[in-house]
Amino acid sequence: MTAGPRLPGAIGGDLGEDGAEGQGYNVRLGIRLQLLFALGALLVLAFVPLFFAVASLTRATMGGVRASSARAIGRAIAGHVAAARVNRSAPELSLLLEAQLGPDGASAIGVYDAAGALVERAGEPDVTAALPASVEAGAEVLRSARTARGGAILVIVPEHAGAAQVGSVAVLVPTDPSTVAAAPLVRIVALYTGVMALGLLVFAYIAMTRLVVRPVDALSRAAHRVAGGARDLEAPQAGARELAELGASLALMTGRLRADEESLRVKIAEVERYAADLKRAQERLVRSERLASVGRLSAGLAHEIGNPIAAILGLQELLLAGGLTPAEERDFVERMKRETERIHRILRDLLDFARPAAGGAGEAGEAGEEASGAVADAVDDVVSLVAPQKAFRDVELARDVAPDVPPVPLSHGRLVQVLLNLLLNAADAVPRVGGRVALRASRGADGGARIEVEDNGPGIAEAVRDTLFEPFITTKQVGEGTGLGLAVCRGLVEAAGGSIGVERGEGGGARFVVLLPAVGSREG
Repeated sequence: MTAGPRLPGAIGGDLGEDGAEGQGYNVRLGIRLQLLFALGALLVLAFVPLFFAVASLTRATMGGVRASSARAIGRAIAGHVAAARVNRSAPELSLLLEAQLGPDGASAIGVYDAAGALVERAGEPDVTAALPASVEAGAEVLRSARTARGGAILVIVPEHAGAAQVGSVAVLVPTDPSTVAAAPLVRIVALYTGVMALGLLVFAYIAMTRLVVRPVDALSRAAHRVAGGARDLEAPQAGARELAELGASLALMTGRLRADEESLRVKIAEVERYAADLKRAQERLVRSERLASVGRLSAGLAHEIGNPIAAILGLQELLLAGGLTPAEERDFVERMKRETERIHRILRDLLDFARPAAGGAGEAGEAGEEASGAVADAVDDVVSLVAPQKAFRDVELARDVAPDVPPVPLSHGRLVQVLLNLLLNAADAVPRVGGRVALRASRGADGGARIEVEDNGPGIAEAVRDTLFEPFITTKQVGEGTGLGLAVCRGLVEAAGGSIGVERGEGGGARFVVLLPAVGSREG
C-alpha cells in the first residue's frame, strides 16, 4: 500500500504517514511537533499560574501603596483644613476644598465639627453622596467605600488646634483600575511571559531539528535505502551521541543481517538441492518397486500363459497332420484364436502397468499420467492384473466399489501400484485353502475416498505394527520380500495428502486402510 505524499516544509517533515486506510490517510505527528506541543503545554502550565500570581501580587501591592497614599493625602488635607478654619471664612474654605480635588488625589472631601456632624463638603454630588453624614469624634478611620463612579478609600482624620480637637476631615480617594497604575505593569509581565515562551519554543524547535530530527531523518533514509536493496547502511555521524551510537548499532546489525541473509541463501540452495536429490531417489524407488511388482506378476503369469500356448501347439500339430474336415479345421482355428487373445489380454494388462516405469518417465514423475485418478478404474485394472495370477487361483477376491467415490489427487498408475502391492501382500498372507481377500472403496467421512484391503490371514504382529510402513520392514521370510513395498505405498499416499494404516480385521486378519482426499479439497 502506497503512503500519501510527504508534506513540504518544516511542518511537513514532522508528519508521518501510516498508509491509506480506505479512502483516507492516517496522518501521525512527527517527534518534533509532538515535543513542541508537549513543551508548549508545559510552558502554559508553568507561566499562566505565574502570570496570574504576579498580576494578583501587583494589584495587591498597588492597592497597599494607594491606601498609604490615601492616608497621607487625608492627613495633608486635614492639616490644611485645620489651618484654614482658623484663618479663613466659610467661602474661602470652600474654595480651598475645591482646590484639593483632582484625578490623582481626592475625589470628595467632607469637613465635620467637633461633634462629628458634616458641616462642609466638596466634590461631585454623586461622589460626595458616599461621604458619611457623621463620624466618630477623635477616631482615625481607613476603610473601603463605594461611589457612583467605582471603588474608593475613605480616610477620616481628626483635626486638632493645639491640644483640642476642632473636628474631622473625610477624604475619598478613588481606587478603580483607571486610577491604579497596575494595568501597565501587568501587561508588561504578560508580554515578557509570552515572548519568553515563544523564544523557548523557537529555540527548542531549532535545537531538536539539528540534534534529533535531522539525524533521525538521515537514519530513516538510510534504512529505506537498505530496504530498497542497498548493501550497507550509511549511518549519520551528526547529532547527539546516543543517535550516533544508534546509527552505528543499526549499521552493524544491517551488516550482520546481510551476512545471515547470504548464509540463509546458501542453506536454502543446499536444501533445495537435497530436496531435488531426495525426490529423484524417491522416483527411482517408486520405479524400482513398480518393476519388482512387474516381476512378481510376470512370475505368476508363467503358468497362466503356458497352458494356452500348449493348447495352441497341440491344435497346430493336428492341423499339420491333416485329415480334418473343413468344419473341424475351422473349429481348431477358432480355438487357437481364443487362446491367443487370452494370452494377448494378459500381456497387455501387464504392459499397461509396466509401461510408465519402462518408458523413462523418470525424474519428474510419470509422464502421461493424469494429475488425478478414478478409484473405480484403478480397482478394475488391478483386479484384471491379479486375476490371472497363480497366487489368486484359490483365493476368493471380493470387490465392492460405491458409486459415489470421488476422484483423488493420485495418478491412475500410482493408485494401481498402491492397490496392487496391497493385494499381492494379502494373497501371500492368506491360507492356500479358503483364503479370502476383500477390496472395498467408499466415500469417507471427510468427503474423500476410503479404500480397504482386508484378508483372513494371521494378521500383523503387534511388534511390527508401528514400524510396518518403514523401509526394510517385512513380515515375510528371508528372500521373499525387500521391505520397501509398504514404504513406497506410504510415500505415494502421503504425497497426495492422504494416509495409510493397518488395523485388525473382523476375522482376525489384517485390514489396510487408505484415506485420500477428494480432488480440489486439498489445501495448497
